[in-house]
Amino acid sequence: MGKVIAVASGKGGTGKTTAVAALSSCLAVLGYKTLCIDFDVELRNLDLALGMTDFAVMDFMDVVSDRLELTSACSESPRIPNLFFLSAPTARIPDDTNPDSFKSLFEKIRKEFDYCIIDSPSGIGAGFALAHTDVDMSIIVTTGELASMRDANRTANAMREIGVTNLRLLVNRVLPKNYKQIKTTIDDVIDTVGVQLLGLIAEDKNIFLALHESTPIVLYKKRISAYDFLDAARRIAGEDIPLQQYKRPL
Repeated sequence: MGKVIAVASGKGGTGKTTAVAALSSCLAVLGYKTLCIDFDVELRNLDLALGMTDFAVMDFMDVVSDRLELTSACSESPRIPNLFFLSAPTARIPDDTNPDSFKSLFEKIRKEFDYCIIDSPSGIGAGFALAHTDVDMSIIVTTGELASMRDANRTANAMREIGVTNLRLLVNRVLPKNYKQIKTTIDDVIDTVGVQLLGLIAEDKNIFLALHESTPIVLYKKRISAYDFLDAARRIAGEDIPLQQYKRPL
C-alpha cells in the first residue's frame, strides 16, 4: 500500500513547490513509482518545477468527479522514469465538493503508486484542509526567517487540529553565514516550529537556473541541493540516513 504525503508552508516564498518537485523526482530516481499532485489551484506552478508544462493536460478533479480513471488522468514524465504528475484544475474547487471524495482519491492512489507527494496551497485555508485529507505524513517547509518559522508553527498546529499526527520539517534555503550573523542554529528553528526534522536543503542558485530551463533539479548539470533532497527522500522511504551532521551551529 502506498503513502500519501502533503507538503505545506505557512507562507509563500519558502520553496515549497520546488521541494515537492525535487522530493518526488528523487523518490522516482530511487525506484519508487511516484505521483505528485498540484493542489495549489490559484497558482499551479508545479508543472514548471517538474519540467512538464506541455504534459499537464488532466487535473485531479477529473478523477474526483469520475470523469477519468486515475491512471488515464496522470501524465508520465518523459525524462524521469517512475515519475507521474496530476495537475490542479483551472477553476476553483466547488464549495459543495465532498471531502470524502478526496479520501476515495487517495485510496485509489495508494493502490497504484508507492508514494504520492501533494503540493498543498500556502496558508491554512480550505485547499489546505482538502490536501491533508487522510494523509500518511505532512511535511512543513520553512526557512530560517522569523516570519516563516512562526507561520510554520501555526501550520503545524493546524495540521494537528485536523488530525494529522505524522509531521516532519524541511528547512530550506540554508545559508550558513546568515545563521552565524543572527547567532542562531538549526536547533532553534526546530524548537520554534515544534516538528521533527526531516532534512536541510542548502541555498542553491541552480534551482533558479534549472527552473528557467524547464529542467528538474535532479537532472540539472549543477545540482548542489539535489543531494540534500535525495537524503530527505531516502528518509521518507525509511532509510536510516544520519542527521548528526546537522546538529552543529551554522
